[in-house]
Amino acid sequence: MNGKEFIKNVKKVSEEKGIDEEIIFEAMEQALITAYKKNYNSKTNVKPRVDRKTGDIKIFSYYVVVDDYMDPEIQIDEEGNEIVIEPEVPVDAQILLEDAKKKVADIKVGETIEEEVTPDDFGRVAVQTAKQVLIQKIRTAERESIMLDFAGKEGEIMLGMLAMEDEKNYYVDLGRARGILPKSEMIPGEVVKMGASIRVYLQKITETPKGPLILCSRKHYNFVRRLFESEIPELIDGTVLLYGVAREAGVRSKVAVYSLDENVDAKGACIGEKGSRIGNILKELNGEKIDLVLYSDNIEEFIKEALSPAKNIYVNIEANSDKNEAFVVVSDDELSLAIGKGGINIKLASKLTKYHLTVKSMSQVTEEGNK
Repeated sequence: MNGKEFIKNVKKVSEEKGIDEEIIFEAMEQALITAYKKNYNSKTNVKPRVDRKTGDIKIFSYYVVVDDYMDPEIQIDEEGNEIVIEPEVPVDAQILLEDAKKKVADIKVGETIEEEVTPDDFGRVAVQTAKQVLIQKIRTAERESIMLDFAGKEGEIMLGMLAMEDEKNYYVDLGRARGILPKSEMIPGEVVKMGASIRVYLQKITETPKGPLILCSRKHYNFVRRLFESEIPELIDGTVLLYGVAREAGVRSKVAVYSLDENVDAKGACIGEKGSRIGNILKELNGEKIDLVLYSDNIEEFIKEALSPAKNIYVNIEANSDKNEAFVVVSDDELSLAIGKGGINIKLASKLTKYHLTVKSMSQVTEEGNK
């Protein structure tokens, strides 16, 4: 690669990858300093110059004129360790005024003398350095571009393709990047095939030296939230609002919604005509059940709704209590519904309402009252 080819490649990389040309030139000059020191001279008083038009490269040594040598300063920190404070001008870049005047008669303290020291065979080193800088800048630009693409997508759902798997993870092709979907973040019981399309929730996106690390999930409760938002137009336009989601992945979710328009039924909007909207969501969740709950700012009413499918519920919340606790009484034949199999119904209702719920049957309350 000669000078003209280098300039041509700089312009190409600048246009295609969106990198300022000057950033590439500055990186090249910094890399040339390292290359020169490694191959020819270990001194620090060198500066390369890359001609921005021709690509010609020259190396200069420089000396700053001083009236007395400035040596490194030794200081002792609080723990007794020596700290070396380097002078503003590197030691090997200093030249005394009397010596400088032998080269330039009218030179003054603080001015600089430069001499070209470009080795005859430096072209070979320069070519290799140029290639490395361009490759590194391309990689850096691509990483930054991909990170920029995904930075605002944390907390969103994306459609990808299952590309690979190992013992613990699936790897999802998301276009310009690949997401990690731990098998522990899959919906329990679901079976997937390599090459199949899959929706994933982008749980966390972290920048790394190799590009964005994208952690995906299908188990997260917000996966259900985003599915609702993608399927229900009224949630998108703000007519219906989603208050919260409580989820036991693969078993059941409770989704609390409410309407800002008295003419719009929040639950009906989520169900859709003949169950079409909720059906699409259920299909994505591998048979996981969904309870639609009507949110109310009246906490007693909200708790009653959250405990569905149980009915005939009495809720008592202790007045002036700073603890979110509620005592719930149901008829004897509703107790099993209120609690749910394995306690799942009361567990999800508690998560959704943010209240610790104690549920008892009417006969239990009567028996305790007679004691």
